[in-house]
Amino acid sequence: MPTSSASTTDSAKSSAGGGVQSLERAFDLLERMADAGGEVGLSELSATSGLPLPTIHRLMRTLVACGYVRQQPNRRYALGPRLIRLGESASRLLGTWARPYLARLVDETGETANMALLDGDEIVYVAQVPSKHSMRMFTEVGRRVLPHSTGVGKALLAGVPDDEVRALLGRTGMPAATDRTITTPEGFLAALEEVRRLGYAVDDNEQEIGVRCLAVSVPDSPTAAAISISGPAGRVTEGATEKIVPMLQQVALELSQALAGSGI
Repeated sequence: MPTSSASTTDSAKSSAGGGVQSLERAFDLLERMADAGGEVGLSELSATSGLPLPTIHRLMRTLVACGYVRQQPNRRYALGPRLIRLGESASRLLGTWARPYLARLVDETGETANMALLDGDEIVYVAQVPSKHSMRMFTEVGRRVLPHSTGVGKALLAGVPDDEVRALLGRTGMPAATDRTITTPEGFLAALEEVRRLGYAVDDNEQEIGVRCLAVSVPDSPTAAAISISGPAGRVTEGATEKIVPMLQQVALELSQALAGSGI
């Protein structure tokens, strides 16, 4: 009688990289669902992944049984609620990993350093190291803001196609936090073009009067992330910007490399 190892199916086969093929395929499908907005049909997954429908159906049945995917009444599949807990835990850990890099920014710039993610249509701050100055900026970790009035929001959305940015702004609206806030899609898209040209984003009294923020995205981050420094406009001047931005960009690169090397 053949042993179980001799009759191994593709659900237990090892991939060329030493991983389990079925796990790699399942996570690939979850990421494709996220890229598609969270809900897809089997035929769409087959077309984008190149996997045969029977294989996708088997993997999706397993994900549904585990609660990571749910099947909608229209027979399409959507990301499931159990992923929320994983995402929240991962976000907290990402903030923990980032803190030493943010602390270095505080030492080098003297200003408060932050890390933020794009979560749905909102910006959520996941880490902060405060400045040692008596006059400094505080942003509560876990705070959520709309992206159009923040430096980190601009840095994150600069990598998103314009039509998707317009759709996001249509969903959130563009309320004015101050009289300097950009409140039109055309104005915001122009600001994003400037971010792409310069390589960094600026919030110049747009979220809070008297506060200036400089931000850059973290390249190749596993989830869209940005880091920033914020401080009084009297200290974060145009002259200071020339010194601070290269520090931000270097720390973002090093953080990116650290995150890429954190896998098993």
